[in-house]
Amino acid sequence: MMEDKDRVTESAAENPGAGDAGAAAAGTPDAVEAADAAALLASLTAERDQLAKERDGYYDRLLRRTADFDNYRRRVERERSEFLEFAGMEAVRELLPILDDFERALKVESPDKEYATGMELIYQRLLEALKKIGLEPMETRGEKFDPYLHHAVETVRSEEVEDHTVVEELQRGYNFKGRLLRPAMVKVAVRP
Repeated sequence: MMEDKDRVTESAAENPGAGDAGAAAAGTPDAVEAADAAALLASLTAERDQLAKERDGYYDRLLRRTADFDNYRRRVERERSEFLEFAGMEAVRELLPILDDFERALKVESPDKEYATGMELIYQRLLEALKKIGLEPMETRGEKFDPYLHHAVETVRSEEVEDHTVVEELQRGYNFKGRLLRPAMVKVAVRP
């Protein structure tokens, strides 16, 4: 066996290019180890590439889930703040008929001036308290008719004012924090 090894070594020394092929063909331990190392290296390289691909996939999923969660968190915060901002809207809507009753009562002449003054003060305090919460009365007289803001109850023929102009407000309209709470009931002028 030693003699075979010496012959392969002598042959490799005489012909260096043929030594590797000859050694691999001869099945020497160095050639087998080199082939095993190359196969192992190729296997490890493939496994590394596969693991890197999986890692990149997991990282991409992590980024997407993080972005989805951030979007969800922002949406919930926005919805929560909108809910809190407009939570009083329904309560204020229920108080609007009371304001309407006060306005009608204040238009009636009363023989008792102190009573009328007391009613006016109560009305003003209630209106101011609701304004602090976010109630905004709409001014409609003389405005151009807008079907999103006004509820036309009656049309009046008139040549004195421009066509589709609000001439009288029958029931006041209100906004709540910039949103329409109740449209105004109005009379609208039309050209004959």
